[in-house]
Amino acid sequence: MPDARRRIPRTDVLLRDPRLLDAADRIGPERVKSAVRQAQQQAREGIVKPEGVVDAAIALLPRTVSGLQPVINATGVLLHTNLGRAPLSAAARRAVQEAAGPTDVELDLETGTRARRGRTALAALCARVQAAAAVHVVNNGAAALVLAATALAVGKEIVVSRGEMVEIGDGFRLPDLLVSTGARLREVGTTNRTTAEDYARAIGPETAFILKVHPSNFRITGFTRATTVAELAPLGVPVVADIGSGLPAPHPLLPEEPDARTQLEAGAALVTASGDKLLGGPQCGLVLGREDLVRTMARHPLARALRVDKMTLAALEATLTGPPTPTEQALGADPGELYRRAERLAGMVRADGIDAQAVRSRATVGGGGAPGVALPSAALSLPEPYAAALRRGRVPVVGRLDGGRCLLDLAAVPADDDQRLTEAVRSVRAEER
Repeated sequence: MPDARRRIPRTDVLLRDPRLLDAADRIGPERVKSAVRQAQQQAREGIVKPEGVVDAAIALLPRTVSGLQPVINATGVLLHTNLGRAPLSAAARRAVQEAAGPTDVELDLETGTRARRGRTALAALCARVQAAAAVHVVNNGAAALVLAATALAVGKEIVVSRGEMVEIGDGFRLPDLLVSTGARLREVGTTNRTTAEDYARAIGPETAFILKVHPSNFRITGFTRATTVAELAPLGVPVVADIGSGLPAPHPLLPEEPDARTQLEAGAALVTASGDKLLGGPQCGLVLGREDLVRTMARHPLARALRVDKMTLAALEATLTGPPTPTEQALGADPGELYRRAERLAGMVRADGIDAQAVRSRATVGGGGAPGVALPSAALSLPEPYAAALRRGRVPVVGRLDGGRCLLDLAAVPADDDQRLTEAVRSVRAEER
C-alpha cells in the first residue's frame, strides 16, 4: 500500500483553496500559512486524513483578526461592562467602517483649511441636549471628570458629599482620581445624609466647584438625605454633576436615573457622563454645559491627551442622529414578545432532545446604570453544564446561572441572533453525543 503521507497536498496548492484565500484576506497570509503547516503535520502523524488538511487548517485559524471575540450577551445585563457595555447600532457600525480610511475629521473641504475636530459630532450632541450651551468629548467618563478637575480646580478645593465618594470599578476610587489631578477634596455631610447647608458652610475662596456624583452602582436606603442640583445651584459656585450613565433626557422606565437635560435645566454648570451606557454609543466621555467652562476644558493641554479618534466621533454622531440603538430597543422590549421568543427557541432545541424550557426572568440595566431596577424579561433555561460549554463555543454565548440552571436571557439578544443562539445550543448537544 502506498504511504498515505504522499497524498498530503503541497502548501502552495492548499493556499489556493478559496476558503484559505478568503481567510488570508481577513487575518493575514502568515497566519494562514502557519495553520496549513500545522494541519500538514497532523496529517503526517495520522491525526487527520490527507484530504482533510484544509478543514483542519481552517479549524486552527483564529476566529477574529484581534484577540477580541464577538459574543452573544444572554446574561440579562443590558450594559455588561465585561462584554463592552453598549452594542453599537448598525448605523454606528457603518459609520465606523466609513471613517476607517482618510476623512475630513479636521479639514474643511470647501476652503481647504483646518477645521474644528469632530465638528459634526459635537453639533449632533448639542442638538440632542439643547440645554447645553457647549459640549466636548473625551475618551471615557472618568476622563471627563479628570479634565474638569485639572482644568478648573488644580490647587483649589472640590466640595463633595461623603456619601458620593464612590469606587467606580476595578479598584479605581473617585477620591483618588480627583486628588491625582492636583485638586483638594473638601468632604461634607455623612455617608447617608448631606444637606445644602453642609455644602454652604464648606464654600470659601478656595472652592473651585461643587461636585455632585450619582452613586450609579449601589443604593443607600433608609434614613437618607441627598441634595439636589437645584438646591446647590444658588450657592454661588459652579456645580459639576457627574450623572454616570449618560441618559440624555428623562426615561419613563428609569424615573430615578439622572439625565443631562434635567441636571442642566436645574442649574448644573457642567454635566459629565459616559457615552457607552444608556446613550448606547461608543466608549467616550461627554462634557456638557456652560460655554466658558467647556472652552477652558477643551483648550487645556490635557484635552489633547484625552481626545477621541475619528471612528469614535463617527460612531457617536451616528448614535445621536441615527435610528434607535440596541440599548433603547432592549429597554423598550415587550416582555410578552420576549417570552414568545423563548418558547419558540425552547421548542426548536427540544426537538433535538435538549432539556430546554422557556421561563420568565428579570434583566438589569448594568454598567453602573439604574441600580435596583428590574426589567421584566424571558430566558431559555438549559441544564447547568451548558453555561461553560456555550462560553467556549465557536460563537461564544454568555448566559448566567440561576437555581442550578443555565439561563439565556433574551433581554439583550436581538431577535436577529435567535438562529445563531439556537445553533450554538445545538452544537453543545452534538458534542455531547
